[in-house]
Amino acid sequence: MTRTHFYTATTLDGYIADEHDSLEWLMSQEHEEGGPLDYATFIAGIGALAMGATTYEWVRAHLESGGAGEPDGGEPGAWPYAQPTWVFTHRDLPVIEGADVRFVQGDVEPVWQEMAAAAGDKDVWIVGGGGLAADFAEAGHLDRLLLSIAPVTLGAGRPLFPRPFDLRLVELAQHGAFACAIYDVVGPRGA
Repeated sequence: MTRTHFYTATTLDGYIADEHDSLEWLMSQEHEEGGPLDYATFIAGIGALAMGATTYEWVRAHLESGGAGEPDGGEPGAWPYAQPTWVFTHRDLPVIEGADVRFVQGDVEPVWQEMAAAAGDKDVWIVGGGGLAADFAEAGHLDRLLLSIAPVTLGAGRPLFPRPFDLRLVELAQHGAFACAIYDVVGPRGA
């Protein structure tokens, strides 16, 4: 059964990017391969991705500047994901050559059905965008939050999860300076 995960890093005070969509706070942290919430292990189980327009544009800008990593072992400047990716947007965005990207808008329900079918026996990853992750949760299609919590506070920025939901802690570990937490999504707060 396909599960949907929001796998991301967050600051201790619950932001995934600063007010200017910068991840400098994350890139300045020491990170080691392997261990809890290891990216290579996680991505091996992913068959489809969803992201919002802001995340897509951030990846595209970093590809053009040579600043994005190659998480799937691809060439520098190449789209870093082998999986089909659905980008939720209300505007026209440029296509990245060689990327399997599908631009969509509206309700997540029919799109999630397409994503789950494309994922096959693997899972779906909500890449960045706490608002989009919350949209999936409200539609009943977000199963887990997998968080690497950095020892940093920003005071403001893009919130991790901007709507009230109850979560259940499943696992807690340390990975270098990061606290790694896995939560099941229980449901909307007070429901």
